[in-house]
Amino acid sequence: MKKILFLFILICTVFSENSFAQSKRKTTKKFQRTMNKQFKNAEESPLPEEEINSFKGLPFFKHNKDLVVKAKFKKLKNEKVFEMPTTTDRKPQYRKYAKLTFNIDGKKYKLFAYQNIGLIKEEGYEDYLFLPFTDLTNGNATYGGGRFLDLRIPESNEVEINFNKAYNPYCAYNYKYSCPIPPKENHLNIKIEAGVKAPKNH
Repeated sequence: MKKILFLFILICTVFSENSFAQSKRKTTKKFQRTMNKQFKNAEESPLPEEEINSFKGLPFFKHNKDLVVKAKFKKLKNEKVFEMPTTTDRKPQYRKYAKLTFNIDGKKYKLFAYQNIGLIKEEGYEDYLFLPFTDLTNGNATYGGGRFLDLRIPESNEVEINFNKAYNPYCAYNYKYSCPIPPKENHLNIKIEAGVKAPKNH
């Protein structure tokens, strides 16, 4: 009886893990479709006008299930507002909001999430967090200036980081944009082979 119960639990666990992996793969595919649709839309696309009609789709890494991680979310206290450097002389105001710690391939890493002081005043963005980062793929497989992720403030002390949703700043496609430069403290000493790759023609 115990052996049957053990096998039942094992089967249910495997099924649950497979279901979770499939769900995250679908989430990645939806993200990719949304990005391509945006870039193809002349009203939303960051591409120069002359490139929109010939746009065929962004280059993406294949979905990497190992780069969907659970991170410990530690809200920081008494952090001062600062001006984040950008690719131009624009200096948007941010506050370091939380420290995120997580494991990839058995090694521990950390990133900091930031809150845009101006953006949180807009409806729908009250709980928005900005997660810019660099990693060992920058300048080769991915854009040299790093990539971004979007997060929402969780209701618990844990948050999911899905690196398959990492995207390039708009200035990777068009010089007219002003983009935040990821702080040095958000460099990951690992190759994050997930998300959007370096632009094909830039």
